[in-house]
Amino acid sequence: MTPEYVLTMSCPDKAGIVAATTGCLAELNCFITKTAHFADSETAQFFGRMVFRIDQRGVSVDDVHSAFQMVADRFEMAWHMRNKANNKRVLIMVSKAEHCLNDLLYRYRIGAIPMEVTAIVSNHPDLKPLADWHDIPYYHLPVSKETKQDQEADLLKIIEDTDTDLVVLARYMQILTPGFIAKMFPRVINIHHSFLPGFKGAKPYHQAHARGVKIIGATAHFVTEDLDEGPIIWQAVEQVDHTQTPDDLAAVGRDVESQVLARGLRAVLEDRVLLNGHRTIVFR
Repeated sequence: MTPEYVLTMSCPDKAGIVAATTGCLAELNCFITKTAHFADSETAQFFGRMVFRIDQRGVSVDDVHSAFQMVADRFEMAWHMRNKANNKRVLIMVSKAEHCLNDLLYRYRIGAIPMEVTAIVSNHPDLKPLADWHDIPYYHLPVSKETKQDQEADLLKIIEDTDTDLVVLARYMQILTPGFIAKMFPRVINIHHSFLPGFKGAKPYHQAHARGVKIIGATAHFVTEDLDEGPIIWQAVEQVDHTQTPDDLAAVGRDVESQVLARGLRAVLEDRVLLNGHRTIVFR
């Protein structure tokens, strides 16, 4: 099967970008199977994503790279090209709640999400049996206020040793330090049990119930030093009503969290998410 490549780009917006980028690939007999572009009038930035294959014999990936670099230089463009077959490597972090982890591992096992899981890391030992069942390495890294720096140093060593591309916080109930985030941004994704901005702090579903809310939501976002304020990747809501208890709302929330995290992660894995300042461009 002829390999497909994903090419993403961003640059200051100006006339001729689409013609130049697609024309560059066409001149090399590359067949474009998908293309998406967006010009943000507020930031005056252009964003694009193309999926293509190389149909001409004698044309290599290096040839495409060299030709496109000339286009990129012309438009002051940041760009990246990846073979779709080379799945990104993902480390999953959890605490005790298993619903998001279980959902991701199921999708991974049946091939519904394009990733390679390098390890599961937790500050508790509770979910090791689930990792063992999927034959994935499980690292128990306990953490306290006094040991957080050492624990994160161990975590960074695991990330490096496993050649991990992305870290997913699948209900990991610890706050990462600014130093760790600075080293990893934008390679850490979190799921927040609220349709941000919303109820923050402890017992969000009890807060929601007390306020009589009519929707339950969840938000997948990149992690920044500002807690739960990172660029949003994906969101969803479910309708609820006055008959439902806080436990009922929490059950609805678990389903939404799992779906939102999986969909947001998949978008990142497929190079469909580009940063636009504090916002994101998410191509369908």
